[in-house]
Amino acid sequence: MKINEVIIAPVLTEKATNLTKGQVYMFYVNLKATKYQVKETLEKIYTVKVSDVRMMVRKGKEHRVGRKMLTKKLTDRKIAFVKLKSGKIDLFPQT
Repeated sequence: MKINEVIIAPVLTEKATNLTKGQVYMFYVNLKATKYQVKETLEKIYTVKVSDVRMMVRKGKEHRVGRKMLTKKLTDRKIAFVKLKSGKIDLFPQT
């Protein structure tokens, strides 16, 4: 898997910004990405040292849309919680 396919986007929520105090950052990643791929990609892009990567899959919700109220399922998302040994990622707002 290519570097630009592994990490999709950073998660910028209230929970994610509070976790940055403890050097933990959240990213949306590809559903097929592994912990090792996420670690390698972040170390190459941001020049940081990663100590731990935890992953979880958030299941897609079902919404009812249209005049006939048909159900539509949103896609699943994989989230990586990355803890840094050293370095800093400047994408996240500081609290």
